[in-house]
Amino acid sequence: MSLSVASGAVLGIDAYKVMVEVDMSNGMPSFDMVGLPEGAVRESRVRVRSALKNSGYPYPLYSRRITINLAPADIRKEGTAFDLPIALGLLGAFGVLPPLALQDSLFVGELALSGEVRPVRGVLSIAAMAKNEGISTLVVPLENAPEASVVEGLQVYGISSLGEIVDMLLGEAEKPPTEPEEQWNELPSYRIDMADVKGQEHVKRAMEVAASGNHNILMVGPPGSGKTMLARRLATLLPPLQFVEALETTKVYSVSGLLRKQGLVRERPFRTPHHTISDAGLVGGGAIPRPGEISLAHHGVLFLDELPEFRRNVLEVLRQPLEERAVTLARSAVTLSYPANFLLVAAMNPCPCGSGSTNCQCSSVEVQRYRSRISGPLLDRIDLHIQVANVPFHDLKDTRRGETSASIRQRVMQARQRQFERLSLQGITTNAEMEASHIQEYCHVEQEGLQLLERAVHRFGMSARAYHRILKVSRTIADLEGDEHIQPNHIAEAIQYRSLDRRLTFA
Repeated sequence: MSLSVASGAVLGIDAYKVMVEVDMSNGMPSFDMVGLPEGAVRESRVRVRSALKNSGYPYPLYSRRITINLAPADIRKEGTAFDLPIALGLLGAFGVLPPLALQDSLFVGELALSGEVRPVRGVLSIAAMAKNEGISTLVVPLENAPEASVVEGLQVYGISSLGEIVDMLLGEAEKPPTEPEEQWNELPSYRIDMADVKGQEHVKRAMEVAASGNHNILMVGPPGSGKTMLARRLATLLPPLQFVEALETTKVYSVSGLLRKQGLVRERPFRTPHHTISDAGLVGGGAIPRPGEISLAHHGVLFLDELPEFRRNVLEVLRQPLEERAVTLARSAVTLSYPANFLLVAAMNPCPCGSGSTNCQCSSVEVQRYRSRISGPLLDRIDLHIQVANVPFHDLKDTRRGETSASIRQRVMQARQRQFERLSLQGITTNAEMEASHIQEYCHVEQEGLQLLERAVHRFGMSARAYHRILKVSRTIADLEGDEHIQPNHIAEAIQYRSLDRRLTFA
């Protein structure tokens, strides 16, 4: 007897339907699995056998010839999500379950030896695929049920054991479907606030500009000046996640196995990898590539502290994702693309000793060698370079709170709305995403501003990319001010945010 059970697998951040075909016949006892299964999939034979036995169900391995096919058979399968559909297919082939009970449903889940159903990766992507395939019922591990219930139009059942789902399919037990989370709320609550930062008004202004146009930013200053504190609060200035953005971010976290007992990711991610991270850890990798830190920061902030301490090859792999807002990972077996639309925030000391003051003992050669760890092409892709000085004592002792993140966020949202109205027909939403053609159309500069920009380009030896970055930042500053045209003062402020191009000595 043979039958099929619907399941799903993830490729990148999207899923595809997999039919688990079970055939049981007389002959020499055996268990064959085909369909390009990886090691964890082949090992399901052991888990399924113990789970069936410990749950009180017969396992026909020793009396029948069993063949499992995972279709489509030309795509390599990995993971443990096929344990549950294989077990149910065996029970259906053996006559414990009626074949009709397995139709119009999709099953995923890992089985423990005791029969417990454990969570798996990528359930949100599988749920979206199930809806597109016209499947009405999705059975997932209990811990994965909240994320699957986000997809409307599906009946999602979260189960904790093999016996529970068998009783449901036989009609011997009733279980209500998982209710979706409370209504989407676009206003997350943050535990930190920009009002906590003392002084640093010019850096806060730069943060506001960066958040408004989604511009990458580099802070240069001595230890203890507040760089990390400011970076952590940048995410609180960004507009709340829209539902579509939250869905994309949640898919990445689900595929990475970082989503447990929760539905959508509701706050913009803030990722801060250590400087010892590998290039595969940053952009993603593996035999079948997994998302890296830049994808986990999708629609959020990626903070690279002590930027020159990162290995050169690790930093260089950022160049393409910073331009294209996605990363493509090519392997011999598969080529995958992961989203990587993040706001890069980096921090570094002004010199190797970190002081950058008159007491600094670093020679000019040592300072140059330290800064040269960051390549020119990477610096060109960072729109704002900001000097962060130590906070004066009179600011530290001031007990008054500064401007709150919520107040700054309102201005950021207004600036972004102006960008959306101007750029949405071009398929982009922020000034940082503008290409050369968009800059030519939307970044009109009057003669006085052009002269100022020309002097800056010649004096500081700026590249063409830096020139375009200044125009983009100027456009964002104009949007913050509510100006339709870029004024000379907007150009001047944008030039001020290119500190490393100006070769300043940081105090």
